[in-house]
Amino acid sequence: MDLTGRVALVTGAGRRVGQAIAEAIGAAGARVAIHYHRSDAGAQALAQRLAGAVAFQADLRDAHAAQDLPGRVAADMGRLDILVNSASVMERQVFGSVSPEEWDAVMQLNLRAYFFTAQGAAPELRRRHGQIVNISDMSARQPWPGYLVHSASKAAVEHLTRGLAVVLAPEVRVNAVAPGAVLLPDAWGAERREAIVRTTPLGRLGSPTDVAGAVRYLLGAEFTTGTTLTVDGGRYLMPRGE
Repeated sequence: MDLTGRVALVTGAGRRVGQAIAEAIGAAGARVAIHYHRSDAGAQALAQRLAGAVAFQADLRDAHAAQDLPGRVAADMGRLDILVNSASVMERQVFGSVSPEEWDAVMQLNLRAYFFTAQGAAPELRRRHGQIVNISDMSARQPWPGYLVHSASKAAVEHLTRGLAVVLAPEVRVNAVAPGAVLLPDAWGAERREAIVRTTPLGRLGSPTDVAGAVRYLLGAEFTTGTTLTVDGGRYLMPRGE
């Protein structure tokens, strides 16, 4: 779809999937607000590649920073039409040793920041009849034993997506994308990667561009709100153990 004239804020856009989403939205004609926390080099390099892009630093674990970020973007870039909540953390955690501080660190970024960034963006998005796309993942429906806190945060993101779709209707559409095996942990060896490919009906791992394509699709799906689009190559369809 043509996003010329629109401004899109993509959180966590200095690296990995967030960066691919920002590039795809920029390629569709939007001016992109590239949010980053520590990935300054990646954010600045992306800003140089995308016409009209601007990089914004914020630690979204601070709820007030999350609230304020959309207003900073609108003030600097003149408007805000699209919010993509992509920034998140995914760390393997052993159930019996998770501390309250570790729980809070995951929830602050993976869930609370999504809520308060959406809250801060809502007035401008309502004015522009804009959109929100939240990034979940398949752990929201398939609890991963080593990532229980992460799984809980992403399940909540999908429920938050449905709630925001109701609260912000009819002016703002709110959807989510749930990637599957796109960027596997660096510690996973070749054997484990091959096992993922074997149990994926489409016979390959996904890529950040697959996720970015799903986001672009939802931005153009004008009669769709409150849904989560699965991007996992069909792996969710496989019987457990296959």
